[in-house]
Amino acid sequence: MAAFHFELVSPEKLLFSGDVESVVAPGAEGQFTVLKDHAPVMTTLKAGVVTVAGGDGKLEKLFVRGGFADVNASGFTILAELALPLSEIDAGKLDGDIKNAKEDLSDAKTDAARLAASDKLAQLEEMRAALTA
Repeated sequence: MAAFHFELVSPEKLLFSGDVESVVAPGAEGQFTVLKDHAPVMTTLKAGVVTVAGGDGKLEKLFVRGGFADVNASGFTILAELALPLSEIDAGKLDGDIKNAKEDLSDAKTDAARLAASDKLAQLEEMRAALTA
């Protein structure tokens, strides 16, 4: 299979840059797969897993939340609001964070505090769902 250039960038760092055979990404309208010579497209991303298939047959999986995906003649770029390798997510710590976020939500006294706690809980649950997918 033919290779193309792919980059995944978060505000903190460049998580991936190299030639790949395919990338599956969680677009706003659903998952989509990019191969060499894919038609140009730009879309927003929803929370989920990006699966990168290298030329050696090795798969790399990264969790992303939010951002943009851009496919053009020079390759495929994802600019993610948050991105990290699935292998770096500690399920036990994540479960504890979810429990704490649920407590924060139930203890919230104002609408603003409830909204902030609800958003945090939703983000943590998205990450947890990505681990079990």
